[in-house]
Amino acid sequence: MSRRGNVGIASGDTRAEVSATWRPGGEATTRVLPRSFYERPVLVVARELLGKVLVHRRDDGLALGRIVETEAYRGPEDLAAHTARGRRTARNESMWGEAGRAYVFRLYGVHWAFNAVTGQVGEPHAVLVRAVEPLPPFEAIERRRGMPRTRREATGGPGRATAALGIDGALDRADLCGGGALAILDAPRCGAIGRSPRVNVDYAGEWAKRPWRFFERGNRYVSLKPRDR
Repeated sequence: MSRRGNVGIASGDTRAEVSATWRPGGEATTRVLPRSFYERPVLVVARELLGKVLVHRRDDGLALGRIVETEAYRGPEDLAAHTARGRRTARNESMWGEAGRAYVFRLYGVHWAFNAVTGQVGEPHAVLVRAVEPLPPFEAIERRRGMPRTRREATGGPGRATAALGIDGALDRADLCGGGALAILDAPRCGAIGRSPRVNVDYAGEWAKRPWRFFERGNRYVSLKPRDR
């Protein structure tokens, strides 16, 4: 489900310099999501991030992806969360902090995974971005991934999405609301939303059955089945 767009970010402050003519629903947006968007229950944020635009500006290029798949993690009671049972480490410290910050960690020790911290300080909740739909300009995404942006494998999956957008551990705790190089832009939510249990969390017992994975139905960039319900 491709949606045409053209978003450009020049050097300097992202909040001031974002310009957009991206109109998936007949509307344009230039607004970076405010902190109040993230200071809400994680399940609400996980659902409402669908359709928003994750943007990262680096010296080697600008990359944007429309968020089409997310998962919610609600520690400390959620046994699938890194903060389960109140676990607090150098790795997951970002989850315990201010909403609207990035939590970036190594997935299986190989790939980077990007999360947006939600809720209140001391409430260790975050939303994992599992997949994005590429938006123009496509040059940086295709160069980093070594494949056409039309392939699901380019951005469908948490590690693939971060690789395409150039997101790594140096961006852990980055402020998504402060006008820096990493931000999420407001945009209309498009398409019907599906739900399912989260991926690869069988170790979490009953928590593994919670339908806390959200995705845009029918979007070809959604990483795994189900994609249509």
